[in-house]
Amino acid sequence: MDFASIRIITHDVERLTRFYETVTGATALKPAPVFSEIRSGTCVIAIGSTETVSMLGNQAPRSGSNDSLIIEFLVPDVDADFARLQAALENIVLEPTTMPWGNRSTLFRDPDGNLVNLFSRPAN
Repeated sequence: MDFASIRIITHDVERLTRFYETVTGATALKPAPVFSEIRSGTCVIAIGSTETVSMLGNQAPRSGSNDSLIIEFLVPDVDADFARLQAALENIVLEPTTMPWGNRSTLFRDPDGNLVNLFSRPAN
């Protein structure tokens, strides 16, 4: 079994796609107006409209209601990426900080409120 992707359900596919294109520096594949994929190295972020899960009825994921997931990106230089993105970020949760276990990390929320972590591991 291979892990394929994380799919984020949203009411605004275009807005969320633009946000993750900015974060990753990758251009999204957009096979349909209700769906996009951003491939960055081994990571795939799929972004789907609420329409794509409507057949699940009241069991469908709800846009903007996630409180238990952190979308994480391993980056070479957290401080450089934070500086590059800071003007585009509306909700910064944690400015670049060295965590007690040694990782350098910054956390912010995407336009739908999902928590995003950019981190780097300590040099050996």
